[in-house]
Amino acid sequence: MSKNTQKIVEEVRQDYNKRREERRNLEAQWQLNINFMMGNQYSYIASNQTIREDEKQYFWQEKEVFNHIAPIVETRISKITSNTPSVTVVPASTEEADIESAKLSKEILNSVANRLNLTDIEKTATTWSEICGTSFYKVVWNTDTGRMVATDETGRAIKEGDVEVEVISPFEIFPDNLACERMEDVKSIIHARAVEVEEIKTQWGVDVEPENVHAFTLDSVSGNLGGLGYDAHINRVANVELGNHSVVIERYIRPTKSYPNGRLTIVAGDKLLFDGELPYINDELNTRTFPFVKQISNYMPGSFFGVSVVDRLIPLQRAYNAVRNRKHEYFNRAVMNVLAVEDGSVDTDALEMEGLSPGKVLVYRQGSKVPEIMQNPALTIDFEAEEERLLSEFKTVSGVSDMMTDSYANYTNMSGVALELLAEQDITRLATAIDSTKLAVKVVAKYILRLYKQYAVVPRLLKISGSLGDVQMYYWDQNEICSDDVVFDTSTDTSDSLGQRRTMLLDLIKEGLMYDEDGKFSQSMRKKCLDLLGFGMWENAVDLNSLQINRAQEENISIVNNEKLEILPIDDHKIHIDEHTAYILGGEIKKKLNHKQIIEKLLKHIEEHKKLLEKEQVQLDKGE
Repeated sequence: MSKNTQKIVEEVRQDYNKRREERRNLEAQWQLNINFMMGNQYSYIASNQTIREDEKQYFWQEKEVFNHIAPIVETRISKITSNTPSVTVVPASTEEADIESAKLSKEILNSVANRLNLTDIEKTATTWSEICGTSFYKVVWNTDTGRMVATDETGRAIKEGDVEVEVISPFEIFPDNLACERMEDVKSIIHARAVEVEEIKTQWGVDVEPENVHAFTLDSVSGNLGGLGYDAHINRVANVELGNHSVVIERYIRPTKSYPNGRLTIVAGDKLLFDGELPYINDELNTRTFPFVKQISNYMPGSFFGVSVVDRLIPLQRAYNAVRNRKHEYFNRAVMNVLAVEDGSVDTDALEMEGLSPGKVLVYRQGSKVPEIMQNPALTIDFEAEEERLLSEFKTVSGVSDMMTDSYANYTNMSGVALELLAEQDITRLATAIDSTKLAVKVVAKYILRLYKQYAVVPRLLKISGSLGDVQMYYWDQNEICSDDVVFDTSTDTSDSLGQRRTMLLDLIKEGLMYDEDGKFSQSMRKKCLDLLGFGMWENAVDLNSLQINRAQEENISIVNNEKLEILPIDDHKIHIDEHTAYILGGEIKKKLNHKQIIEKLLKHIEEHKKLLEKEQVQLDKGE
């Protein structure tokens, strides 16, 4: 190893150890939060930032755990993930090519979401952010996935590569400045993780000395890395040991004058694995930046990492456990009784072992005082009042109400509108976490499109399934992606449940807003309403209407392509007239160079449908 390489390795490791020391207290708090979530609720942070556990003061002392933190966190995770809508892509301009490119980009995002199961990835990230306050997505390009496109000189397969999205816990992220609130304000960031030495050899071709590493804290058993201590019998979080691993340190530096494309340095053990520019052009204006996206639970002013609701619930959970355990100790005394005996009057050893069983003959020394059961003082109402007050504080602090936890509203005399307002207020209390999750999902989608724009050189096949089971095939490459302006698709906003959509649609129908100018409910409107209600494929009549609409839309495309149309006897003329008219009145046709000729052909075609419709009506009136 050259002196320059050794200097780089030492500098990166020193920087990494310095950043670990700066956030020791945060990491200890994250470990404590996870312990409380797991039910290890008698743990605490010692003065040396390690996790310790309170022991019993007396052998009879009750130390049971009544975990309210876990269901609260699970409820928040469910609410947050269920209120994240899908994304769509806005065209770069009104040109037809940009519109088609935006549609293709949206289908690409849908394909990636299905391939990677982004819903589960989002839930994992939300779980980390709710427990520890912060989580991260890492959007990278994996050259070892996808179809094989060629082979190299050694016969090794060269694949087209594809996007990968993984969730990174806050234990693995080390910013250069903990006071920066936004990822954009951080100048450099370190991603440290435990990797098997065989994988390091395969990926970078470097042999690294193996060591035993703890999964969360990244501490080394031998102490080579330094950092937080732990007690495996106390801290259940730190007691996850990985053998034959090494800590890979990836340091990312933003573009500067010295490094116009940024810098990425990767170190493992005492070896330098990589030192070069940032690999991904994933920032605005085709510049390079970090591949990380941050998601938080609640903002903490002046802090890079967010704060978790578990931090606030821990004191309440400790108090609640204490109250419940003291009550149980009282009940134990009331049931088991406390017996007062004169010294030497009975066999105390046998009495302690056997207790006062039903029908027991208690023998005491003649002339001594008769053993008697001591009366316990009456249980005051203070215990009940304190328990109820703590349960109420759980809801106040966590932002989780009875409607969330019990899945029903215990208000029988309230109207549906009032209940809906209560449900909206519950969501409002989670607004910070929901907004952060939405922003993270949107940025991840942008990074995905930008990576395809950078690396999708070889044409790729994309299958798009239609609503009626039809499949369309597209070949695309990086040139097809013209826009990465990702927004949320409000038409599929999951914050509106199926029941809410049904109620709203039925109200609109009652008000007469869904009828045409003749006061009738057209077949096309009927289909749209059934689609909104979730019954788009409910009955055969609706399927037939869908096929008629699809055929009319295909005729619109055929006229644009200057193809000859033929009206079939089975055509529903009313549906065809409506679809052709809507296409003429829409703005898409005006973008065609020969739109006047297309409109004339469509008008003639509509006239033919009208004539046939009038003929059918006359025959119907005659009863033929």
